[in-house]
Amino acid sequence: MLAAGLLLAGRPAPAQPPLPTITLNVGGHVVQAEYAAEPRTLSEGLMHRTALAADAGMLFELGEPDIHCFWMKNTLIPLSIAFIDRNGRIVGIQDMQPRSLAPHCPAAPITQALEMNQGWFARAGVRPGDRVTR
Repeated sequence: MLAAGLLLAGRPAPAQPPLPTITLNVGGHVVQAEYAAEPRTLSEGLMHRTALAADAGMLFELGEPDIHCFWMKNTLIPLSIAFIDRNGRIVGIQDMQPRSLAPHCPAAPITQALEMNQGWFARAGVRPGDRVTR
């Protein structure tokens, strides 16, 4: 029994199933974003996923404005993150590397964050100051 437990412990954890999606307008571009608003979905995010569609992402609903930091532990794909304030304005964008424990924190309080494939914001011409709306 113990050996079986050790074998299972060595397996990668499964990715959570896709979450319900919402349509966002991000600096004039339409994005389909999975919506993470519950403690479990907020903490798991895109962990253990091996791919993310080209114009898809995950929107994190974080609650009251604060300095919410992110890391990439158990996240297998490179991502970019846009930090969004209570008015829907992007206050910063950062690239994040897979499996990294380096913290990624906004420069100002945020209420939401949007993760997309790494480089998506740059390719779309989306910059800090642009708006994210539903």
